[in-house]
Amino acid sequence: MRAWTRRHLLLSTAAGAAGLAATAVTPPTYAAAEGRRGSGGLRDDGIEDALRALPGLRVIEELPGAGPGDRFFVLGLRQPVDHSDRTAGTFEQRLTLLHTATDRPMVLYTTGYGAVLTPRRTEPATVLSGNQLQVEHRYFGASRPPTAGYAHLTIRQAADDHHRVVRLFRPLYPAAWISTGGSKGGMASVYHRRFHPHDVDGTVAYSAPNNVDDRDDSAYVRFLAHVGTAETRAALERVQREALLRRTELVARYEEWAASTGDTFHIIGSAEKALEIAVLRTPFMFWQYGDGKTPAAIPTPAASTNAIYAWLHDTAQLPVYADAVATHYVPYFYQLGTQLGYWEAPTRHLSDLARHPDAMRPRSFVPRDIPLHFDATAMPDIDHWVRRHGTRLLFVNGAQDPFAAEPFHPGGRDARTLWAPHASHNVRFDDLPAADRDHALATVKRWASRPRTT
Repeated sequence: MRAWTRRHLLLSTAAGAAGLAATAVTPPTYAAAEGRRGSGGLRDDGIEDALRALPGLRVIEELPGAGPGDRFFVLGLRQPVDHSDRTAGTFEQRLTLLHTATDRPMVLYTTGYGAVLTPRRTEPATVLSGNQLQVEHRYFGASRPPTAGYAHLTIRQAADDHHRVVRLFRPLYPAAWISTGGSKGGMASVYHRRFHPHDVDGTVAYSAPNNVDDRDDSAYVRFLAHVGTAETRAALERVQREALLRRTELVARYEEWAASTGDTFHIIGSAEKALEIAVLRTPFMFWQYGDGKTPAAIPTPAASTNAIYAWLHDTAQLPVYADAVATHYVPYFYQLGTQLGYWEAPTRHLSDLARHPDAMRPRSFVPRDIPLHFDATAMPDIDHWVRRHGTRLLFVNGAQDPFAAEPFHPGGRDARTLWAPHASHNVRFDDLPAADRDHALATVKRWASRPRTT
């Protein structure tokens, strides 16, 4: 069994449910970027002073680990709690800046979750040898307004956050801007474009689901009924049933683990309910991060209870449902339950064993004193804009990723969806067929070289 630390769980959950899927670590063209520093870009000895001069921006610290000639800053930006009502107060939003040179393109990286405080470059930033500005999503990480509840956690408020970031930094970085994000971060990049379509010169969204109608989850059910091989799907159903048949033993191990770590299950309600949710979500998680797993890796009904528990622990990420980690994702499930929508998994084969109807719905993950009122107009509005008006959009999806069961369908100018046949949620350009990979690289470079007209 993998030794899950709390930090690893937070990062891995955010990466998949959230958006580090497109992250690369080290670009191959640092030296080329360094050689261009004398061509008009602000030199490193002036960038910190320039940042400190930006209104409302605080330089929190500079961290090591950036590539040669680059600098990595952790920043705080004072943002309105409510962009339509400045009397509602402010909060400090966490940003990070991976600075190369002010005359290089800027990549706006929307995480959808908390910020990662390491200088990791996204693919577009790597391709462009550019700067990268990471924006932590409001109500996540350190970017929490001092208000009770989550009333101001909406896609429009977050889009306005990103808009203010662009307006503030563009005078310092006047070259092209490209936005990007993975999973929920990719969704956030699209929502930003919906409300502020001219802020950036193009958007690359990886593994971004598009839940247009939250009442209809048939696309996810169909996907899970056909993805992979019949042998693998059958093996997953068998281990799900076996886990619920051994519910008492598995819950005892789950509670023993929680006691040993000092964790609890107050948000979900009990270890027993948390286990059932994890079992129901197992096929989705298996394929989301599958990357070529085979039936041989799935325990059979003859496996020991310890073996089944260990497999569930790693595949369904059991610690995610306990309070220490689940607390950090209350705002995520609040968004699912108020605007973004969620998915359902096939459960017919478990109907005689499941005990918690609707356990997978967002309500299970949000404390009961926080109201959830779903806005059924939010996602259709986004979908309509992408289909009719969204330009310079590039969606990159893995064909084995359950989140791609309901993809965006761009219909505007210079907009396209690319599919990697054998990839799942952590899809990258290199996973695409050669012609599509070349198209993606050429598109990002073309967007970054186009003269700004707005």
